Amino acid sequence: MKVLITGAKGMLGRDLVKTFQRGYDTLPLGHEDLDVTDRERTIELLREIRPDLVIHSAGYTDVDGCEDRPEKAYRVNGLGTRNVATGCSEIRAVMVYISTDYVFDGKKGSPYLEMDDPCPVNIYGASKLMGEGFVRDLLTRYYIIRTSWLFGKGGPNFVKAILEKAGEGKGLEVVDDQFGSPTYTADLSEKIEEVVRRGGYGIYHITNSGHCSWFDFACEIVRISNPHHVSLKAIKSWQLDRRAKRPAFSVLDNLMLRLEGIPPLRSWKEALQEYLHG
Repeated sequence: MKVLITGAKGMLGRDLVKTFQRGYDTLPLGHEDLDVTDRERTIELLREIRPDLVIHSAGYTDVDGCEDRPEKAYRVNGLGTRNVATGCSEIRAVMVYISTDYVFDGKKGSPYLEMDDPCPVNIYGASKLMGEGFVRDLLTRYYIIRTSWLFGKGGPNFVKAILEKAGEGKGLEVVDDQFGSPTYTADLSEKIEEVVRRGGYGIYHITNSGHCSWFDFACEIVRISNPHHVSLKAIKSWQLDRRAKRPAFSVLDNLMLRLEGIPPLRSWKEALQEYLHG
């Protein structure tokens, strides 16, 4: 099977490449290789390469930046995904689209199922939902993978940010009123490969098991890495000067994995331990 991966130099993209290169003819493409907002070039490239599977992990993921540049968000995450999906439709390729927990408003009060109605509260979530819509409208063979709170070795993330600030010996203020499931990109990429190998198309929520607040997450990072003289203070979301609103409880229930008989990912705490000491 020939697999093309967009966003291959991103944090998740790097782990997807590592995972799929072990068993597939894999072509990793970074932004310099393919600008998905260029519709004609995107479709032309897919015609030339004719992959069997396209994993679309490229995207504009700066949540606050999306509020300042909404047209860029919709162009990259929405129309860019449309362009990839159009090319997949033309060559009859299967598509994997990486989406987000931020398609939900966080008001449900319990973990979101794959069939729950999305209702994003920020431009980033709305632009990713726009991408989902194009995938569902243009294709019959696809996987929409919603995930959350990613951390990994291939890019900037919350864990690295906490460790950098802890290394400066300064006190840390972290919100304790937003909840989600931290997810290790190495684990996520392996589970995506398993889902694709089994062949059950549709929408999947894939996260590491368990959930926590950003404050709880920070406390665990500090506990495992054991930096000296670091104080952590819990604050509320309204105390941060952020452009984008975040959902308060965007935990994803991995129901489709259970229905398909696919084992869940390990706990986020185990994954974090490996990330920090592996």
